[in-house]
Amino acid sequence: MQGYNFTDRVRKVLAMAREEAAGLRHEYVGTEHLILAIVRERSGVAATVLRNLGVEGEKLVWRIEETVKRGAPGSVKGPDLPYTSRAKKVLELAMTQARELGTNYVGTEHLLLGLIAEQKGIAAQVLTDAGVTLERARAETMKVLRTEVHDSHDRRESPSTYPTRRPGLAALLPIGASEELKEVMLEAQQAATESGAAQLLPIHLAIALLRRGDGFPNEALERSKGDRPTLIAALTEQAKRSGDG
Repeated sequence: MQGYNFTDRVRKVLAMAREEAAGLRHEYVGTEHLILAIVRERSGVAATVLRNLGVEGEKLVWRIEETVKRGAPGSVKGPDLPYTSRAKKVLELAMTQARELGTNYVGTEHLLLGLIAEQKGIAAQVLTDAGVTLERARAETMKVLRTEVHDSHDRRESPSTYPTRRPGLAALLPIGASEELKEVMLEAQQAATESGAAQLLPIHLAIALLRRGDGFPNEALERSKGDRPTLIAALTEQAKRSGDG
């Protein structure tokens, strides 16, 4: 499997998804928050594809907000919300879609295709109800990308917006890796992407382990009376400084 870069726009959408989750007082980032962020971002390829397919953003947002329940006041403990298993699967599928379309980067269009390909999440259900199939979305995506390439030498979601290549998930995992390890590595890759790091560092693994909220590291932290949200926030800030350097 090739290495894949997340474009700056995807990184922005992922950050916005966390904001959407916090706004709904959810303690996790799910597929519904990812599609809300894509709609809210407006200018990415994915948003253009949805508009071209006749999907009205406001109606999509209304449908999702009608489907999900808001969390209780004060239920969100911090900004570093964990991804649900479906949201993690979407990120893997986005990489697959990027490979199948012949690109070595993941743009918002691939994220949208991943949401549809996942099939069972809230985002997939809402998109399907709106008449958006994987085949239609892929065809429109290719059409939009061809138009952008012809119209400009500086694509809005060019791989150059995130030039340093990191290995894909498969290249980082040993043969026979457990599903739990795969989830941790995917979360670590996401932490690296969010911090703008050119490579995966131990600090990103630490953030990933803590974001899961379970397992030996978190149990040890609880026994030592440590504050998990504070530690995650400190590690995230340090990761950002490492990425800037």
